[in-house]
Amino acid sequence: MTRQTAKNAPDLTPQWFQILLALAEQPLHGYGIMQDVLDRTGGRMKLWPGMLYGSLKRLADAGLVEETEAPGDAPRDRMERRFYRITPEGRSALAAETSRLAAYVDVARSPNPVWRPIPGFSART
Repeated sequence: MTRQTAKNAPDLTPQWFQILLALAEQPLHGYGIMQDVLDRTGGRMKLWPGMLYGSLKRLADAGLVEETEAPGDAPRDRMERRFYRITPEGRSALAAETSRLAAYVDVARSPNPVWRPIPGFSART
């Protein structure tokens, strides 16, 4: 699910990028990750449980996240929640992907962008 760049850092899928962003501040359980991503993207990205937990497994297999103990201030209820945290490798991958995406935005915002909008055409319908 990742593509390797010349610097050997993975290009993250949009879902992986958002999951790592959610975990960058604190460990979260699955539902907490889903809510964080939904809030941060203004509802434009919804991580369904199958996609989220499949992604978490692949992120863990890649060494970018790991399961962790629930924080001391986590609510205790009858549901056993699995918490995840970002690893140092995950932080490096997140930083590399952030830089890669920022470079794309810089090109798009440059005074002489490579692309030219077509008058009267909107990509948003």
